[in-house]
Amino acid sequence: MRLLCSPLEEMEPATLYRVLKLRADAFVVEQHCPFPELDGRDLEPGALHLWAADGERVAAALRVLREPTALRIGRVVAHPDHRGSGVARRLFGFALDTCRELDPAAPVVLDAQAPLTRWYGSFGFRPAGPEYVEDGIPHVPMRLEPRPAR
Repeated sequence: MRLLCSPLEEMEPATLYRVLKLRADAFVVEQHCPFPELDGRDLEPGALHLWAADGERVAAALRVLREPTALRIGRVVAHPDHRGSGVARRLFGFALDTCRELDPAAPVVLDAQAPLTRWYGSFGFRPAGPEYVEDGIPHVPMRLEPRPAR
């Protein structure tokens, strides 16, 4: 399993297709959320796609976005065949390392689906606001503070 990171414009078209298909299959089809999965944020300056490649297949994926006061991780997804295998945990750890390289002083934020707050908490994330409902799914804003300078 290879962990990879790239801006959208440098991704191979077939890989980009596989990442976007995995996201649409999970967030639109599987979760019955008819919302525009392609929200334009993948095209923002500094946006990065990270994925776990199992040969030609995408086992898991996520994106990192630069915001004015934080780095944002989103669209975290694992292929059904790889759920429970630890690949999402490995990819998420890789994403946190990538965020620390991009800006060690920046907090990292995300909007967790409520049932996954404990999973994100295992990486040090803490709730950063009240639970809210988006597309019929409860979410919790979460935040990871930067590591103190040594």
